[in-house]
Amino acid sequence: MTASLPYVVFGVTGRTGASAADALLRAGHPVRVVVRDPAKGQPWAERGAQVAVADLTDLAALTSALSQARGAYVVSPQHYQREDLFALAGLIADTTARAALAAQIPRLVALSSIGADHASGTGWIGMNRMFEQRLGDTGIPTVFLRAAYFMENWTPLVGAAIGSGTLPTFLAPSQRRLAMVATADVGSIAAALLQEESTNTSIVTLSGPEDYAPDDVAAIIAATLGKPVDVAVVPEAAWPQALAGAGFSAAALAGFIEMTRSLNSAHIDIKSDPRAVERAGTTPLKHVIAELARH
Repeated sequence: MTASLPYVVFGVTGRTGASAADALLRAGHPVRVVVRDPAKGQPWAERGAQVAVADLTDLAALTSALSQARGAYVVSPQHYQREDLFALAGLIADTTARAALAAQIPRLVALSSIGADHASGTGWIGMNRMFEQRLGDTGIPTVFLRAAYFMENWTPLVGAAIGSGTLPTFLAPSQRRLAMVATADVGSIAAALLQEESTNTSIVTLSGPEDYAPDDVAAIIAATLGKPVDVAVVPEAAWPQALAGAGFSAAALAGFIEMTRSLNSAHIDIKSDPRAVERAGTTPLKHVIAELARH
C-alpha cells in the first residue's frame, strides 16, 4: 500500500523542485506536485503526476496536498520584493508544519541552506533556520538538506561577463574558494533522500564535486567563450547601487548584505555544524556555466 502512495514535491516551478519531481518520475514513483497556479501543474500532469493546487499559507489546502502520501520534499520560497519577507517565511513555515502534522506525513526532506545552524548574522538564511525549527518541532522524521551556494546564482553575472569581458562579484577575496552546488543535484539528491525512508531526523550538507572561487568562475567563462574574462570585486559600499535593479525590498537588501558579508568572513561555512553529514553532487560548475552561456 505504501509503495503506491505518491511522493509530494513542492517548488516544481523552481529548479530544485523540478529536478526532484523529474528524478522521482524517472524512477517510476507516483508523484504529486504542489503548485499555486493550476496552469503550472499541466506539464507535470501530462507526465502522469497528480497536481495539488495550494497556497503555502492555506492550511486546509496544504493539508490536503500532503495527505495520503509516502513523503514530501518541502521548500519555502522567499519573496525578496516584500518588506515582510521574514514574517511571511515564518507564516509559511508554521503552516507547512501544521499541515504536515494534520496530514500525518511520515517523512520530510526540507530544503535549507548552509549557515542555518547560526542563530544570527546570516541574513536571508535566517528564513531557512525558521523553516528548520518549525518543522523540527513537529517530531516528523525530516532531513534538513542544507545546500551550498547555488551555482545558478551566477546567472546574471555570467551574462554581464559575456557582454563586457568582466565578471562582477560580491564574493571576496576573489581567489577564496567556497562550496557551490548545482540546483539539479539538489533536487536529485532530495529525491534520493526521500526514498531512503529513514525514521531519523538528520542534517545533510550538500556541495558540488569541488569548491570554486570567483577567479575560477571567470576562468571557466573565459574557456567557454574563448576570450579573456577579468574579475571585478564590487566593494560593499557599492552593493546597494549594484542591486538597485534587482527588485529587492529594503528588508531583502539588508538581508542580502548581511548574508554576503557573512559568506565573505566565513561565518557562513559548510563545515560549521558538526552534526551534519556531507554529501556531494556530481555536476561541475563548467557544465552549469556552459548552459548559462548558451542562453
